[in-house]
Amino acid sequence: MPHTAKRRRRAETMRLPRDAQGLPEYDRGACPDHLLTRRQLRARNLSKGGQQLAGILRCAKCRYTPQYSCTHPQRAYLYDLRLAVPKRMPTLAQEWALDRAMAARQTCPQCRRRYDFCLPLKTIGSCLECHDGTPADPTTYTLPAAAAHRLAA
Repeated sequence: MPHTAKRRRRAETMRLPRDAQGLPEYDRGACPDHLLTRRQLRARNLSKGGQQLAGILRCAKCRYTPQYSCTHPQRAYLYDLRLAVPKRMPTLAQEWALDRAMAARQTCPQCRRRYDFCLPLKTIGSCLECHDGTPADPTTYTLPAAAAHRLAA
């Protein structure tokens, strides 16, 4: 009897010559010091600042085919450190708005405790302690604050 199971096809990647993209490509460990990925720029509190790509960091799979350009999703784009600008810092009003949004996702509507993590409010609708009685670790939440005096005088 013939075997009728479908065989997996290899993902066919386009084979382009290495200079087809017009950007210099660097192998891992062979990149100049002034070229960084976006993640490396963020670690230094910098952003790319609207600059164009300075190069491509090839994936580990492409080290065996140096004549072809890397077209895998694991490749990284490189930016020039000398053209990077400092990250924008949020204003106090933006931080306050973000804190309110996170408080809405972290606060149980029944017991009013604010947890250190987001609660499953769409599926369960409350914290686990209110839902099924599972005791919560006291270090993971803060108790609701008493009503504060908010009058101007």
